[in-house]
Amino acid sequence: MPSCAQTLVSLLADYGVDTVYGIPGVHTIELYRALPDSNLRHITPRHEQGATFMADGYARATGKPGVCFLITGPGVTNAATAMAQAYSDSISMLVISAVNRRADLGMGEGRLHELPHQQDVTRGFCIWQHSITDPNQLPAAIHRAFQLFGSARPGPVHIEIPIDLFPAEVTVDAGSAMTIHKPGIAPAALESASAWLAEASNPVLLLGGGAMDAGKAATALCEKLDMPVFLSLAAKGIVDERHPLCGGANLSFPPVREHIEKADLVLAVGTELAETDRNLERDSYRFRGRVIRIDIDPAQLSTGAAADLPICADAQLALSALASAATGRPAKTNSAGTVKKLLAECRAHWWPGSEERLPWVEALREALPKEAIVVTDSTQLAYNTNHALPLYEARSHLTCTTGYGTLGYALPAAIGACLGSNRPVCALIGDGGLMFTLPELAAAVEQSLSLPVIVWNNAGYGEIRDFMDAAEVEQEGVNIAPPDFVATAKAFGANGIAVESPEQLVDAVREALSAGRPTLIDVRI
Repeated sequence: MPSCAQTLVSLLADYGVDTVYGIPGVHTIELYRALPDSNLRHITPRHEQGATFMADGYARATGKPGVCFLITGPGVTNAATAMAQAYSDSISMLVISAVNRRADLGMGEGRLHELPHQQDVTRGFCIWQHSITDPNQLPAAIHRAFQLFGSARPGPVHIEIPIDLFPAEVTVDAGSAMTIHKPGIAPAALESASAWLAEASNPVLLLGGGAMDAGKAATALCEKLDMPVFLSLAAKGIVDERHPLCGGANLSFPPVREHIEKADLVLAVGTELAETDRNLERDSYRFRGRVIRIDIDPAQLSTGAAADLPICADAQLALSALASAATGRPAKTNSAGTVKKLLAECRAHWWPGSEERLPWVEALREALPKEAIVVTDSTQLAYNTNHALPLYEARSHLTCTTGYGTLGYALPAAIGACLGSNRPVCALIGDGGLMFTLPELAAAVEQSLSLPVIVWNNAGYGEIRDFMDAAEVEQEGVNIAPPDFVATAKAFGANGIAVESPEQLVDAVREALSAGRPTLIDVRI
């Protein structure tokens, strides 16, 4: 009979998993026994946080769950921050961790890597957890995890397996991958929503990350109704930002917010209507018209703003049905002209320093192929790429600047995106953030990734410096000395180059995309 570890690897392959991220440990050796005979590729990061960030980037770029193998104790706690970021952004992630032998659990005998009540650590940022106590439980647990990923609001799932169970035999039929059906829109809801949209004189569509696969349907609906569409940061690229009806990820600027609040109908799909899309304003939107909300998570339909018509459904299925049912509005307006005017007005509300950084954003757009994936960290230039860098395809914008907002995300997440997709990938990270996960450059070198890593180097935590200055707080703890990034990159076996102008950035990024190894581009500000 197959062992628990063999069954796990086999089921992962059945569900289309091709890559797992993890650092082998003494507690997971038996788990790794099953890998050489499988088609799963194993990627070794330099830290478990890197493993989960890589899995996150892989999931966002591919639409498939990212998978990690972790040791008990420090492996789990090291991964916690990245798991919490994935939970905040609703990213599918399967974390398989070891836990101490069943006979040792709760005994307090100081076993190696012992973490009492390990699942308490991850409970706050997982959509489901399970501790395997019998090897025959494993198949059902894996099937349930993938059902959740495909039919509910996604997020991390943590399954822990006692180390004495990895070699134990599974005696039940493990089955194969189960077909997953997403919930569609109810006929009555479709009828009401279609009628409301047809009656509206100035409707708007708001898309969030939950609408990631609904771009074509959203575009078709907007074209039929001459309706503007605005994107959350998580939704950037879902609708081609060159489309005249697309207002991009500009929800945080007053002209766009005021236009949305004045609309007589707001259709909000797969979005939390979050604080990070309101320029950190705590006050929720003050909608004056009717609100239709579509979300796969029923709890979300009353969070942030109550809906006059709440619809629990998959975004792609719901928008496709609405686009098919739409017949157009009796009196169309020049929505494309409205969008153009709003975007021009937004420029007056850009954050301080944005105009000076705009040439760098434009240089990045010039350097990147249209299908490129841009992975951004919390750094000043990324806040400008959020709204000023047009993207043309879904899954082109991977960012940690929303929600949980950790640092160090971009480099390992970009590695995961490279490994999961066949698209060009570029990472943008600040010098402070890069110091969180710099060792993962070694993993990129190991995989021969042609990955440009742009470091916005302002010698410290520039954003926090600005906030301190604005609050008239004496600068403390924000002026840190960065290393010689170019020399450090070369020490890892990567390319390293310093640039001092947007023109130099264009050349450096283009060369990096075919270099056969990562290139750290130090933009010295």
